[in-house]
Amino acid sequence: MFGIRIVRQNNEGLVETLGKYKHSVSSGIHFYLPGVQKIRTVNLAMTPLALPHYSVITKDNADVSASLTLNYHVTNSVKYQYENTDSVESMAQLVRGHLRDIIGRMDLNEALGSTAKINQELATAIGDLTDTYGINVDRTNIDELTPSKAIQSAMDKQLTADRERIAAIAKAEGEAKSIELTTKAQNDALMATASAEATATRTRADAEKYRIDTVNSSLETATREFFENQSISAFSDLAKSPANVVVVPNDHVTDLGQIPAIGAALKSGLAPHPTKPVDPQS
Repeated sequence: MFGIRIVRQNNEGLVETLGKYKHSVSSGIHFYLPGVQKIRTVNLAMTPLALPHYSVITKDNADVSASLTLNYHVTNSVKYQYENTDSVESMAQLVRGHLRDIIGRMDLNEALGSTAKINQELATAIGDLTDTYGINVDRTNIDELTPSKAIQSAMDKQLTADRERIAAIAKAEGEAKSIELTTKAQNDALMATASAEATATRTRADAEKYRIDTVNSSLETATREFFENQSISAFSDLAKSPANVVVVPNDHVTDLGQIPAIGAALKSGLAPHPTKPVDPQS
């Protein structure tokens, strides 16, 4: 009487006769002699395998917990099933050993920031395990590299200290910049005030000079008849005064005409001090 065994797709059947491997069969329906023969099935599809937290030591003696996931598939069913007691566990031990060796050549900071590099080096180191375990590792991925709690605490303290140092430097630089800007603004204001005062002083001086030059020019261009008429007007005003006697030297009689002319110029804000004041003699 024959037995029936179905080998599913992506599997391979290993036919044993009296406990000894005889040949392999592909997926499908197969007959065998119960008690004499046996058909084992081996899954050929890609299979994920998680290698959870295990300890590795970095070059600077930091303890790191590593978690790894890999995908593999069986390439040689006979080697996989008969030449190793547990091909999957053997492969896992080999992967862990390579990972310890790779991380052991790195400092902690380099290892934590180089997961892509570690994955690449690990894949190269593992290579094709067909000849040894009948397995090929298709993909490896470092899921997690975590420093120990003591190292993590020290790193957190260092990070906090670095942040505080950077903040203190930024604050000091900001205060120095503020002082620099304030000092510059004050200096600019002082310079602007001094410049304005100097300009105002020059303007007043120019105005005074213009006033004096205008009066002098007016006196220089006045005709003799103008001063004679002013002299007559001056004597008329003196005649109306309460004084009884006015003594004037002969050579200064015509100068009296300059008095009202200069007075009128002064009232208009254009005349300087008179060049020849009247000197009445009693």
